[in-house]
Amino acid sequence: MKKQIEDKKAALLEAALKLFTERGFHGTSTAQISKEAGVATGTLFNYFPTKEDLINGLYFEVKEELSRKMGKDVQTQKNYEEKLRKMWHNLVEWGTENQDKFLFVGQFCSSPYITSHTREVVMEEYVFFHDLVTEGLANGELGDYPPEMITSMFYQSSRTIVDYILYSEPQDRSKAIENGFQVVWKGLAKK
Repeated sequence: MKKQIEDKKAALLEAALKLFTERGFHGTSTAQISKEAGVATGTLFNYFPTKEDLINGLYFEVKEELSRKMGKDVQTQKNYEEKLRKMWHNLVEWGTENQDKFLFVGQFCSSPYITSHTREVVMEEYVFFHDLVTEGLANGELGDYPPEMITSMFYQSSRTIVDYILYSEPQDRSKAIENGFQVVWKGLAKK
């Protein structure tokens, strides 16, 4: 029975992701999500009492997955620049492999539907990223910029490179990812 419950919840989240990225929050009804997931509308409300709860649940799941991918093998790198490079590669590769999820995060990270509680919980998932930025500032690797600006520049630049890879289809994807890192690194590194 638990497997069936998890399958329905997963189907609802997958349908919501697809429809939210195609139609936005306002353009997607809970009835459409239920239909896309192949479940009764009432079933959706068993898992998510409100549409806002569904949005926040999806946001948390996607951001949690992204966090795990971003931090993978970062601490095994030999120096600061290599750590940041690894995180960059992880982030961009995840974005190109999970286009709907990456689009969802980009579209809705500043949405009024995402509650402050969800934002706080999600930020706990990214402590490693903020710690890496703090380390770079403390050891003089990064320029004297506000940490929030550094994290924002890093993430927004990754969105640009993901879009470039997806829509320009460069011959050498790895080179495009590395070139993107070089632009970011040269902009953030201490001169």
